[in-house]
Amino acid sequence: MPHTAALPPTFKQVMAATDRSLIGMWLCSGSPMVTEIAAGSGLDWLMIDGEHAPLSLETVQRQLQIAAAYRVTPVVRVPTNDKVLIKQYLDLGAQNLIVPMVNSAADAEAAVSALRYPPQGVRGVGAALSRGARWNRVDNYLHRANDELVSLLVQIETAEAVANAAEIAAVDGVDGMFIGPNDLAASMGLIGQPSHPDVKQQMQQVIDVARAHNMPVGITEFNLNAAQEYVDAGLNFVLAGADVALLARSTEALATRFIAGGDTRPERASY
Repeated sequence: MPHTAALPPTFKQVMAATDRSLIGMWLCSGSPMVTEIAAGSGLDWLMIDGEHAPLSLETVQRQLQIAAAYRVTPVVRVPTNDKVLIKQYLDLGAQNLIVPMVNSAADAEAAVSALRYPPQGVRGVGAALSRGARWNRVDNYLHRANDELVSLLVQIETAEAVANAAEIAAVDGVDGMFIGPNDLAASMGLIGQPSHPDVKQQMQQVIDVARAHNMPVGITEFNLNAAQEYVDAGLNFVLAGADVALLARSTEALATRFIAGGDTRPERASY
């Protein structure tokens, strides 16, 4: 008998099966060890970041393989809205993608097209060669992939995207909207001020649009009190930390705890 394989639920399906916010963290280090530690932590989802982290296709695939041993749902952010890159990420086994800088309905349509096989899209067919289809071990993968086996989140992170949010949400194949506060603030001339009232008003506008379209909506927020506010407000998913940021703050706290007077070691020799 031929071997068969089953894929885990997509992020879209996981969100539909719960009535609480799904809490996740960013993976930027590329470390397989860190991925395994985070995957076994009890978090709901992990975002493997191909946009701002030094990750190759190989390191993304390795992290997906590690996460597969746990109940956590991995979501991969691609570097850009490019059909070739999206095809590669799907083939290496990413079921759930975040596409950054989606500013218009046309951008959203391009991302959906890249995820889907013809005639609905332009994804190249390579199921027999790819981990995404488990080398043709997933039953009827080619016919199920478009609507059942992959999910797409689009990142709303510019003032232009906010203005076009309703049109973006109306694009068939978009499964959720992910708000990027820092880039949104920068696009509004408020770089470094994601908590500015004008930025928060724009973010609320996206939340309102998503809810009007019965679409999941999520946000990045590393301030845990603010993240809790979004959870209390009923956002579907919240990215509440990052591996590198957690390590940076924890090591700083450790140093401060034991070296309160500052570093008194001799300066290193300069050569």
